[in-house]
Amino acid sequence: MNGNPERKQIVIVVMSGNMLLNFAGPSDVFCNANGSLVDAGFPEGYDVLIAAPTKDRKVRGRTGIEIQCPYHAMEIEQPFDTLIIAGNDRSTEGNTRLAEFHEWLSRIDTAKTRRIGSICGGAFALAKAGLLDGKKATTHWERSETLRKEYPAIQLEAHQFFTSDGNIYTSAGVTSGIDLSLAMIEEDYGRDIAIRVARRLVFYLSRPGFQSQFGNLLPLYETENIAGKLHKWLKEHLNEPLDVVRMADHLSMSTRNFTRVFHKQTGMPPAKYIEKFRLEAARKLLEDTDISLERIAEQCGLVNLVGMRRTFLRHLNVTPSDYRRTFRTALKNAGITELLNN
Repeated sequence: MNGNPERKQIVIVVMSGNMLLNFAGPSDVFCNANGSLVDAGFPEGYDVLIAAPTKDRKVRGRTGIEIQCPYHAMEIEQPFDTLIIAGNDRSTEGNTRLAEFHEWLSRIDTAKTRRIGSICGGAFALAKAGLLDGKKATTHWERSETLRKEYPAIQLEAHQFFTSDGNIYTSAGVTSGIDLSLAMIEEDYGRDIAIRVARRLVFYLSRPGFQSQFGNLLPLYETENIAGKLHKWLKEHLNEPLDVVRMADHLSMSTRNFTRVFHKQTGMPPAKYIEKFRLEAARKLLEDTDISLERIAEQCGLVNLVGMRRTFLRHLNVTPSDYRRTFRTALKNAGITELLNN
């Protein structure tokens, strides 16, 4: 089970079968790296072990698929090179069958493991084991606020695709596990080998870790929340100046009390909220319409194209035009809409 000592042993623990790409993506990356290394005249570099977090070695997905893993995590002995906890959806929370796995994970000797990483909700397992205390980390944008609240000792970087802090690596969701795995290969064998692997998988190598996840910048606030009370009114006046005085007047509150309550209930000052609100509206128009960039900037109160560009770069690390190219309706991008209409 210790494999070839000349190869780096990669242990991938499959926490959930609901997103197969969480573990299949990294597994394919490391296995294809072996072929790329051989093509380049080097010996194979990795042994990949897929393990379940329970002793029955089975992982079930919501579609009915059942994954029979070759190992369970508790029978894999250290030292191994890299441990990756892949996925961890809500169905695993409070699962008493995982108690032994969490105990095993909490006893991992970090000094004997070169890298410990997570994909998507796998960050919750690392956090539960105390491995993320005081560390930079990320997870899928939908679960980032939950991670922040449950484990406040983590330095959460919610919008990043992947992070590294010492020998702890975390990634966002699904395809970002491929990003992280390619980054690890580049770390091990250099950029040329990583590029070969990316080409084999028809995947980008150049998607940097600091590029933002494209999740919602604002949570969905309940109607009794002050932001929820403002939501409809803000949408109707988005192309107008919106300052604290005007928002406070709309709710018949004093400016001072409004600012205090707003920050307490949303966790951010009103000006920052409005900027994100405008940006979310602009994103929707870029995704769904052919309206010009200049007109979108005007409609969303982002002043002009220069102002909108700065706002996109500040929050998403991408320009409005690049965002539109990435997220426009897939059929339209492929030119299929016109074909279907003929």
